[in-house]
Amino acid sequence: MELRQLEYFVAVAEEANFTRAAERLHVAQPGVSAQIRRLERELGQPLLDRSARAGVRLTEVGAAALPHARAALAAVAGVRQAVDDLTGLVRGQVAMGMVSSRGPVNLPDLLARFHERHPAVDITLAEATSDVLLAGVADGRFDVALIGVSGEPPPGIGLEVVLDEPLVAVSGPDDPLTGQATITLSELESRSLVSLPKGTGMRAIVDAAFLADGARPRVTLEAGDPNVVAELVGRGLGVAVVPMSLATHYTKLHAMEITRPAGLRAKLALAWRTEGPVSPAARVFISQARALLGL
Repeated sequence: MELRQLEYFVAVAEEANFTRAAERLHVAQPGVSAQIRRLERELGQPLLDRSARAGVRLTEVGAAALPHARAALAAVAGVRQAVDDLTGLVRGQVAMGMVSSRGPVNLPDLLARFHERHPAVDITLAEATSDVLLAGVADGRFDVALIGVSGEPPPGIGLEVVLDEPLVAVSGPDDPLTGQATITLSELESRSLVSLPKGTGMRAIVDAAFLADGARPRVTLEAGDPNVVAELVGRGLGVAVVPMSLATHYTKLHAMEITRPAGLRAKLALAWRTEGPVSPAARVFISQARALLGL
């Protein structure tokens, strides 16, 4: 009896289909069928009923054998993990998500440092809006994500704030607002607003702030990259509400303190699951990311 045979048997049992199991295992379908037949010959009993119209089904013997096959594979994985833990070696995969408005966070440096320490770990990176990323962390598509914070996280999600800075209103160099030191959001109600799209943390904060001031924003231009938002404002195509660091980076922009509602802030945070399964590689990555970001 070989571990490969048990792995193939478990995959076919879970997929109820030889072809899907082969695709999941990245092997040819005839090889899967042949290995399971050898396992059945060794055990002297059929494990799978191949005559079912709806797909492959477990026989009574197969149903009894399946938990033991899973336990055997888990035990082997446990042996590997015990050795890896002892030697400091980490294998596996880490899936990370990020918003485009990551501010001064040097994400390439963080990923490069982790790769240098753990070259056996495959890292994937995807960009999306904060709501998509948060849902992805919750359902396991992402192990960790850098998101814009607009409220309390859902249960089972841990958050560490990486960046916390004021939000300011900005206008272009030839705008009538240039020279004005302070402003309320209601004063911007009639102006064309350049904004990040819905689903981003900053957009949620801005929309809620306008509502709190009894105003309705007139968003005429949307861009997923905050730098594009700043450039559009700099070319006189509207006004915007952006983090202070972005306003000071673009010298063409004129920044104004928002006095009503007061205290608006942009927050960037690292998010990860605190409940449910977390791979060893993900645990190490999260720990290292928090350390490198000073959390």
